[in-house]
Amino acid sequence: MKLKDLLRALKYRNYKLFFSGQLISLIGTWMQSIAMGWLVYRLTDSAFMLGLIGFVSQIPTFFISPFAGVMLDRWNKHRVIVITQTLAMIQAFILAALVLTHNIQIWQIILLNIFMGTVNGFDIPARQSFVVEMIEDRSDLSNAIALNSSMFNAARLIGPSIAGIIIALFGEGICFLINGVSYIAVIISLLAMHINYIKHPFNEKRIIKDMKAGFKYSWGFIPIRAILLMLALMSLVGMPYTVLMPVFAREILKGGPHTLGFLVGAIGVGALIGALYLASRKTVVGLGRIIASMAVTFGVSLIIFSFSGNLTFSLFMLFLTGAAMMIHNASCNTILQTVTDDNMRGRVMSYYTMAFMGTTPFGSLIVGSLASKIGAPHTVLMGGVLCIIGGLVFTSKLPLLKKLVHPVYAKKGIIPQIADGIQSAVNLRTPPEN
Repeated sequence: MKLKDLLRALKYRNYKLFFSGQLISLIGTWMQSIAMGWLVYRLTDSAFMLGLIGFVSQIPTFFISPFAGVMLDRWNKHRVIVITQTLAMIQAFILAALVLTHNIQIWQIILLNIFMGTVNGFDIPARQSFVVEMIEDRSDLSNAIALNSSMFNAARLIGPSIAGIIIALFGEGICFLINGVSYIAVIISLLAMHINYIKHPFNEKRIIKDMKAGFKYSWGFIPIRAILLMLALMSLVGMPYTVLMPVFAREILKGGPHTLGFLVGAIGVGALIGALYLASRKTVVGLGRIIASMAVTFGVSLIIFSFSGNLTFSLFMLFLTGAAMMIHNASCNTILQTVTDDNMRGRVMSYYTMAFMGTTPFGSLIVGSLASKIGAPHTVLMGGVLCIIGGLVFTSKLPLLKKLVHPVYAKKGIIPQIADGIQSAVNLRTPPEN
């Protein structure tokens, strides 16, 4: 595939601005993530506390997302993202000030992470649904989503590597400071955009009714429901393994912050390769099979990683987990984004956020608790087994999902025929408008 085809979504000015600003900002975000985990483990020496911090940083997203989805279908998403990114910048600067002045305490970390989780409850579904407004040709939407994942994981490759070095030389505070500064790039890129905001007619007094309509729309389509449940399972039992990376770095592999940076960086390399693979695809055909196979691959990789005591082998297995999880999540995202009606997009993506991010805090709490009792390796092994089971169950449902999906994609004119797998996430029946 030619490079211009791989990067075809960048031909849109607004998306190009968004992509460049987010890339810089996400590098800072990953630096902060690594610094946060190392700081908490350094202060507490507790796997449970790592899980607790992961819980409080994401649990607000679980409760806020359904409400946020309704509001985002009313609000200017571009303006919302400018506000949320500004609030995230303020949080990073506060963290930096507390750490650099040696006044940081664990209760402050908890409060600041609760604040950030609240911000993300609006920011994540807003950014997910905003992608569509930057892409004029819907046939380029899957490429834009894959490039988003590439950007996210390129940052995951670069950020942790830099963070590991900076933490070892200067401490965690500088990472928080750099993250705060990095938000300036994305705010500038957002302000430079020209957005033709289309306001959909809504009755401002029927928020609860619209929340119910969003739930009925999302839950009523069997393939959408299957995808959301698959995402929720993976996020609950699989994704929280990243919370335990400081434990593996220090206790299992006998390393320091640079080792943690290498481990997270390996996940990022795999995820980046996976994202580039998806960006190179010209069709959505077969995404259902990919979702199922990547869930199984992810689970197997986690199990093997849990037995590893060698850094090189651990890096290779984390490379596989990163690729499998990214391809799985981005494929789910592509399906949901492609078939959702514009006036429902914020609500559907809020449920995507709940499934993808909202269940992770419960998983982090469970993983942290289990790891403190049975050890990190056995905890990761159990998560891998459950991911494999989920992937096999999803595989068994593919024939039904294919049958339900075919007429919908034909009606939308996205592809003339569906050969294999599940290509969208809708039921055979026509969805309610609102």
